[in-house]
Amino acid sequence: MTKIFYFSATGNSLWSAKKIACNITSANPSQECELINIGAYAHDDNEIVIEADAVVFVFPSFAYGMPRVMRKFVKKAQFKTPYLAAFVTFGSSPRGTLGSLRRILKKIYAGKMFFGKIPATENYLAIFGTPEVDTIRQRCEMQADATEEASRSVIERKENKVSLFYPLSFLVYCLFSLGIKLFYKFYRISGKCSGCGLCEKICPVSAVIMKERKSKGVSRKQPHFTSKCEHCQGCVNLCPLRAIQFARVRFGTRGYRHPEININELIK
Repeated sequence: MTKIFYFSATGNSLWSAKKIACNITSANPSQECELINIGAYAHDDNEIVIEADAVVFVFPSFAYGMPRVMRKFVKKAQFKTPYLAAFVTFGSSPRGTLGSLRRILKKIYAGKMFFGKIPATENYLAIFGTPEVDTIRQRCEMQADATEEASRSVIERKENKVSLFYPLSFLVYCLFSLGIKLFYKFYRISGKCSGCGLCEKICPVSAVIMKERKSKGVSRKQPHFTSKCEHCQGCVNLCPLRAIQFARVRFGTRGYRHPEININELIK
């Protein structure tokens, strides 16, 4: 059994995780693969024992570091496996993301390890804006090639190391970690919000809660953002009415979702 843990907001990491699972099974039909959403463990403080022939992580880079939920998950995990591989998906650059993961793993895991990078479409609209159609096509092709290589690395049980020394990444991630404690307060909802609740359903860490609010004497449900927010921007990208605003992302801004992942696959 190969257990593949993923964290995904707009489908990039989920697509690669599914592809790796498919490739492993194709190479060895007797080898089962299980896809597991790390977000399901976001609010579980108990130790997690992971037993498998191989463990694979696929997750995005957030400000040159790991999402908080990923970091928390790894720290409380007990790995009973001879092989562990980790792949970071990224739009601009992952810099020290894998180094920060290795720094944690080397203290708690002594088995074989492999670390890899998978380029994907940038989905952080607040800084980079909406990706163009041609850019999405090109990045998806790059992601497909890198995911094939990642699959071969797992199948062949390759090993490698990554540098632990990324001082700039550490600084940027520390600033991001401070900011994330406040970012959730700056999401805004427009009057176009229909109260459909999709943002609540797709939030990978259950940080969005639908609440009754009164506006001009009319009561209706609208999303309420909480401090659990990972700032993955899934809600901003996937809102069907483009009714969520954050920083540069204005109401009506077109969002992004991996073209081969449907919305139901992202609903937890």
